[in-house]
Amino acid sequence: MDLVTALDLWRVLLGDAHVLNAQAAMQAYGSDTGASRHTLLGALRISAAATLPEVIRIAARCRVCVYPISTGKNWGYGSALPARDGCVLIDLSGLQMILNFDAELGVVTLEPGVTQQMLADFLQEGGHAFMVPVTGAGPHCSLVGNALERGYGITPHADHFAAVTELQAVLADGSIYRSALHEAGGAELARLFKWGIGPYSTGLFTQSGFGIVTRMSIVLARRPEVTQACLFQLRDDALLEPAVLAVRALLGRLPGVLGGVNLMNRHRVLAMTVAAPSGQGLGRISPEWIEQLARQNQVGAWTGFASLYGTARMVAAARHDMRRQLGGIASRMLFVTPKRADTLQRLAGHVPGALGARLQRMTQTLARGIELVAGQPNETALALAYWRHPQPPSPTSPATPRNPARDGCGLLWYSPLVPMRPARVRAYVDMVHRVTERHALEPLITLTSLNDRLFDSTVPLLFDRQQPAAVAAAHNCHHALLEEGRAQGWFPYRLGVDQMPWLAALQTDATAFHSRLQRSLDPQGLLAPGRYSQPWTEA
Repeated sequence: MDLVTALDLWRVLLGDAHVLNAQAAMQAYGSDTGASRHTLLGALRISAAATLPEVIRIAARCRVCVYPISTGKNWGYGSALPARDGCVLIDLSGLQMILNFDAELGVVTLEPGVTQQMLADFLQEGGHAFMVPVTGAGPHCSLVGNALERGYGITPHADHFAAVTELQAVLADGSIYRSALHEAGGAELARLFKWGIGPYSTGLFTQSGFGIVTRMSIVLARRPEVTQACLFQLRDDALLEPAVLAVRALLGRLPGVLGGVNLMNRHRVLAMTVAAPSGQGLGRISPEWIEQLARQNQVGAWTGFASLYGTARMVAAARHDMRRQLGGIASRMLFVTPKRADTLQRLAGHVPGALGARLQRMTQTLARGIELVAGQPNETALALAYWRHPQPPSPTSPATPRNPARDGCGLLWYSPLVPMRPARVRAYVDMVHRVTERHALEPLITLTSLNDRLFDSTVPLLFDRQQPAAVAAAHNCHHALLEEGRAQGWFPYRLGVDQMPWLAALQTDATAFHSRLQRSLDPQGLLAPGRYSQPWTEA
């Protein structure tokens, strides 16, 4: 490896201001919500996609490993850190162009630095009636990065990579990947037809290091005539199993109208709506406090949150079906439009005292949640990362958005796939409670429907990043969840950078296949070493 020569050549190509040495790179990118530490050799800030092929050719010539990031806001999975030490980070957040937008058919082509908020602003300014595929990670996160991790949301196109039609990538030798249909039939057809012609290869660039994606085309959902959210409660934990059956049936009967359905346990809802009680120390909050907070805020054992989209008649019919299917199971069912949520928030502002304060918090969370359902990005879900922060920072402004890594939040995500079978869901919930209690962490559980067969569950492990014992407990808990979940048939849909060696140890045939691909595409193993399909070797 000739790092000195590589850095010199990159400075000539990109300019001194765009090439960071190791110390500056660690200062800019080294913070992580999981308290992970991976040594960076430097960082490159790319401001024009046309320079990237030569950047990679220099890396190959000097045998320097590189690791690309879109915006580096991969909270709870490693933030901006690579999967192993000894890499130069390639920061693509400066690539912020919306390269093409088909206002008639709703397909947008954009670069990795385009965030949810940038696309929202673009659509609003142009008067385009399409929705942003939002996530809870916040408005300043990359759309491309989330799709490449196969992220999801609760808007109509819940599976974000499923909405990707084509992409362009720079390979390890500096050459460009485009789909066969793009080359043979043209860019327009490639943007409109996901599967292309011949072997499907675009998916190889998700959760991998086979190339550096520089542009992506995404089909956007049209803004419907009516957008509504449905909220309901399960008063008793024993109602979870019949609720799972009811949700499964509704998702099967109302495709395209019923979007994602979230089932959140009491702990998770409280973490999203009220401040953590003081005087509880760094360990698990006492059951007495949880019960008291739940009574004060009228939070049931489980809370359901679903999204509805369509014409007024379609949504009305879906509401009727949901009331019938969930009757006798759910209580306090409420259907809310964005306009009604704003009205409730204003009315809560006129209620005095402690009750008014609670109502204001709850209605504000509701209004902001419905903004997400309507495809409008915001930071409401990101506040969860700060719940157990010993000294959470003051509320942010648009000029200084939340950044959990910078702000010292401790967060690790456990995100397993759970089949939508009532008994299996119950066993999963019991496992999470058992493991988190063993490690003195909160069981903050959400079950989000991916379809009528499968939930993805998200469990945030929140801890004080400044306390070594708390960091160790969170990592031990995370590993125990991975191991016990796998033993019972639940496995994550994505993993953090520190879990890549664990994943590699579980694969034999898959690793052999991926190694054959890597030897062809990246024989020196320079692109994102250690990431998912890239064979794990010690630096």
